[in-house]
This record gives sequence, C-alpha cells and structure tokens, in this order.
Amino acid sequence: MDVNQYLALFIDESRDHLQSLNENVLALEGSPEDIEIVQHIFRSAHTLKGMSATMGFEDLASLTHDMENVLDLVRNRKLKMDPFIFDSFFKSLDALESMLEDIILGGTGKADVSGNIKSLKIIAADDYRQDGKGASAEISERSIADRQGAGLDQYQHAILRQAVQEGKPAFRITVSVREDCVLKAARAYMVFCVFEYNGEVIQSSPSVEEIEQDRFDRAFTVFYVSQTSQEELNKQISVISEIERVDFTLLDQDKLDEWIKPTANPAPVVSPENSAGDKEKVSLPEARKPSNPEGTPSVTRTIRVDTGRLDTLMNLFSELLIDRVRLEQLASEIRKSELTETVEHMARVSSDLQNIVLKLRMVQVDTVFNRFPRMIRDAAKSLDKKVELIITGAETELDRTVVEEIGDPLVHLLRNAVDHGLEPAADRLAAGKPEAGTIHLRAYHSGNHVFIEIEEDGRGINREGILKKAIQNGLVTPELAPRMTDEEVYMLLFAAGFSTAEKISDLSGRGVGLDVVKTKIESLGGRVQVESGWGRGSKFTLQLPLTLSIITAMMIGLKAEKYAIPLSSIVETTAIRKDQLRTVHGNRMFEYRDSVIPLIPLGRLFDVPGAADEAAEETQMVIIRKGDKLAGLVVDEFIGQQEIVLKSLGNYLARSYAVSGATILGDGQAALIMDTNALMK
Repeated sequence: MDVNQYLALFIDESRDHLQSLNENVLALEGSPEDIEIVQHIFRSAHTLKGMSATMGFEDLASLTHDMENVLDLVRNRKLKMDPFIFDSFFKSLDALESMLEDIILGGTGKADVSGNIKSLKIIAADDYRQDGKGASAEISERSIADRQGAGLDQYQHAILRQAVQEGKPAFRITVSVREDCVLKAARAYMVFCVFEYNGEVIQSSPSVEEIEQDRFDRAFTVFYVSQTSQEELNKQISVISEIERVDFTLLDQDKLDEWIKPTANPAPVVSPENSAGDKEKVSLPEARKPSNPEGTPSVTRTIRVDTGRLDTLMNLFSELLIDRVRLEQLASEIRKSELTETVEHMARVSSDLQNIVLKLRMVQVDTVFNRFPRMIRDAAKSLDKKVELIITGAETELDRTVVEEIGDPLVHLLRNAVDHGLEPAADRLAAGKPEAGTIHLRAYHSGNHVFIEIEEDGRGINREGILKKAIQNGLVTPELAPRMTDEEVYMLLFAAGFSTAEKISDLSGRGVGLDVVKTKIESLGGRVQVESGWGRGSKFTLQLPLTLSIITAMMIGLKAEKYAIPLSSIVETTAIRKDQLRTVHGNRMFEYRDSVIPLIPLGRLFDVPGAADEAAEETQMVIIRKGDKLAGLVVDEFIGQQEIVLKSLGNYLARSYAVSGATILGDGQAALIMDTNALMK
C-alpha cells in the first residue's frame, strides 16, 4: 500500500491528537484522580500509535506505545500520577511534536527517543508502583471492556427484559481485537455485519459511531438478542482475522438488572399489542423521544478544506461581485423590468453567498489560544512561579490570515507577563496577594474589530525605571521625561531594542523588546495599547481588524485615478486653508487639534499629473493614524465609503511603495489600496 497519499491526512490528524494530548495532560495535572481524562489521553495516544505504525514512523509508534502502557496502569488504578510522570509525559509530547515537524519538512520522523522510552519503562516497572503490590502491566481486556460497557438505559433494558421473558436468547458480548490490529474499525464492521445478519444489537459501547471512527480501544461490548446459538455466533465471528477473543454472557433477569443505569426519567411503557404472544410495542416516554421526525441525532459534520481553495473561492467571488455591480449599472440604463428583476434577485443571492464565503474564512482564535496553557505551565515551572491562565472568548472568530499572524506576538506578550509581570510567590505573599499569579487572556468583538487582552495581577510597570532606561538609550531627553503621560511612557516599551531586563533568560531579556509585537500588529492594520498600575498589574490590548480579505475603505480621487484608504486607519476627513500651513525643517506641516502634524501630498508621491497640492487656497485632507502618530493626506476628491475585496498585486509588484494591494471597482476600473503605515515611517 502506498501510504504517501495519506501523508497530509496523517499530519493533520496527528496535530489534532498532539494538541488534545497536551490539553488533557495539562488538565490531568490539575485533577490527577480524574480517570475520565486518562481515558481521553489513552484514546488519543492509542490512535496516534496506530496511525504512526501504519505510516511506517516507528519512533513515533514506539514512544506512544510506551506512553500507552503507563496510561493503562493509571486508568486501572494500579499507578498514581506524580510530578515525575507528568514531566516525562510532557517531554515525550515535545519529542512527538519534534518528530512530526520533521515529517512535515520532508524528513523521516526518526529521532533518538531512547531517553523518553527509558523513563516511561521505569514508570511502568513493578517497583515504581505506589501501591507496592507489584501488579503485572498486563491488563485484562475483559476488565477494560467491562469499564467501557456503560450500561443500559431503561428503554434498552425494557426491550431485553421482554426478550428474556419470551425465552429469546439475550447476550452481553465482548469482542477483543489483537493489539497489533491496524484496521480496528474495519474488523469491528465485519463483526457487526455478523450481528445484524443473525439478530438485533440493542446497545453498543462504545457507540456504533465511535467504533466506525476508530475511537475505541481493543475491545467493544454489545447487548444482543438473537435466535442463533452462542456456538454458531462464536464460530462466525472467530473466522474474522485479527479477532483475539469473543466473550459471551447469557443474560437473565438478575444479570440484566445489574446493567441498568440509574435515571430520574420515568420507565418506558411496555404494552402488548394482543394476548396471542405477538411482538410487543415499546413506547418511549415524551422526554426521551428524538426532537426530529426522522429520529436521527442532530450532528455537525465537518470536512477539511485546503486553504488555497478558500483563497480561490474568494477570488472567484470578487469577480462575481464586480460583474454584479456592472449588471446593476446596465439594468438601470436599459430599464427593462425583466432584466431589473433578474439582477435584483442575483444581488440578493450573491449577498447571501458573500456572507457564506466570509464565514468560511473565519476561524476561532482558540486555534492559537489552545497552545498557551502548556507554554505557561512550562514557563512558570522554569521560573519557579505559580501561575493560573484564564482564557475567555476563545470562540471569537477572526479571518484565518489574521489568526495565522498573531501567534508570535501573543507568545511574546504572555512570556513577558510570566517573566516580568508576575512576582515570585514570596514577593506576592509579602504584598498581600495570592501565592499564584493570574493571567487573563481574553478575546471579544467590538464593531469591525476584535480585541485581545492579556492582563496579569503582577507588579505593574515601573514608570521611573522605563524613563531611566529610555534616557540612557537616548529615546527621550531628561527635560521631556517628566512631562510625558503614563501612556506615552508605556509605549516606550515597544521601541526597537528597548528592554528593562537585567539578565538574559530563555524567556526574555535578549534586547529584542516588544517592538516585534508592535510591528506585527500594525502590519495587520491593528493597534497596541497598554494600561498599568504600580503594584496592581498590567493589561496589553491588541485591536485587530475582523478580516483582511474584505475591508471597508474610503475611496478618494487623484485626477482620473482612484485609490482606497482602509477606514480603520482614518481619523477623519477635513479641509484646511493655505494660511494654516507651516514649514518645519523643510517639511510641510499644519495645525490639527492643538498639535502640528505632517502633510503628505499624495499626487506628488504617486506621480499623478495635475493632482491637488498644498498650494491651493483650500485643500481636501484625510487624517490618518499609525499608533499614536497622525498625518494628513492631500486628495482631490472624496468618492465615498464602500466595502472592497483585497486582491494581491503578485510577486512582481509586491514591493510597491505604500501600496498593500488592489481592488476592482464596479465599472471595471482598478484602484490601488494604500498602505498608510508605510506612508508614516
């Protein structure tokens, strides 16, 4: 079998399983007695092992196999989790992620995991057991299956009870597959074919859906009614390859009662259709009936889609949008009712399509947030601090392009929060604070923007310490420093190369500062704000555009040419008189709201013949903002505000100055989209 065709699927699913493993091991560290979490971890490790073995990645499979052995002992209460086990698991997960990255980059996924495996084998050894009994690592498949068999609800119990009363054989059957079985779901499907041919499956544990998706261990259990003898059923199942064992339990009334689940719902009503021994009808109580007429569960089905296809879909939709506007113009000129009605219908349909296309590009920020609990745990441990990370708003949606870009800035801010923001436990206790510091990571919508906040209850930002360092670096003068507002002082943290760290660590203090955060966020059309109180902590707020694919822009004219300015960077539009202009060090400036800001003549900048300049008696102006800086753009006319589809200029024109892309207008004319951040460098 050529497994290369499944490589992309293997990578995607392995990423999901590794993320699940990290999250659940972290959760288990907080609740080490929760066997349900252990079961989740075991299933992910088991699935990852099977996938890796199938694809031929032996080191991945070996490491997950030894993790599985330890988890088997834990979930059967023969081993208790302790700090050494957790550390070993996290190190093993790091090794698995490194091997997966090697596979993604075209490697073989081989790595020296002997140290990880040795640690896991020590943990699984008899003399490590905390119960001191030296129990064997071999776990009975029957006991595993017993725990998987969750029991019968009253409806299922009523059916089996009626079958037993009528003298029909009812069984509880546990089927175990071999440990080296690769296609477990396929073998289970063949077993269910035997069951369905010979009788009726009343209940399955795990569920049929979970078994079909390979989400079960080596065994599954069914409650079953059949007229076929136990010997014949066993014979038919045993011929299926890779079936290790089939265990039958013939059910009577007492054994049935052992398996019924306690429930607050009323018992189902069993009423015979007649007294002649015909099949009886079991009616489900109202509270338990399916909500849909077909009786099938309501589930959300998803598929993986290559992001390149979404980009193509967006480009095709933008072409459709252009044609729609052109058709609307033609319909208004021709004035035929049939054409007008058709175009109006097309406009309504394309509007719905636009909403769907935009939603397809939106992803929840939890795709980024879910990696941070593990990162905070490791950072806190390396700094010997106690930290609690509280995440809210992880379901907030952003354009996938924005989500892909914000990961590194958030990592930088969170590491600084742990390293610089939160005090050591002794200092916190001395200040009357809880021993464990708290970091809040929040996301929420507001208008056409998404805000992400990182807030901690640490020592806060030392204003005087920042000013002292800034004066040393020549960023501010000693005379200016006392007059600066707190916000202006805090923004000095984002100056290139600025750092207040007194020593270099693996987390921070290498002179990089927070300038990389500010640069990245502003390149996305966003802003960074800082609030702090000495002794009370700090809050960093990132303001980000909801999407980068369709933006709201102000259309302006420079003679015959049209340009788009993103609305998120515009403060206001205005007009200034010639007598308001000033010349400062050879640069044209003008007074604006008690300050003096630079003037940028766009016509001259983009070499547009005959475009307006500052020599006119009155000049049309667009005031733009980049962070805390303002500037005025000289324009000929304001065309209006509209939503535009951002299209790339391609590699050939990618480095065009002060241009971030282009859009096509309804009349077919192209308009360049300005990069206002570049204009204000």
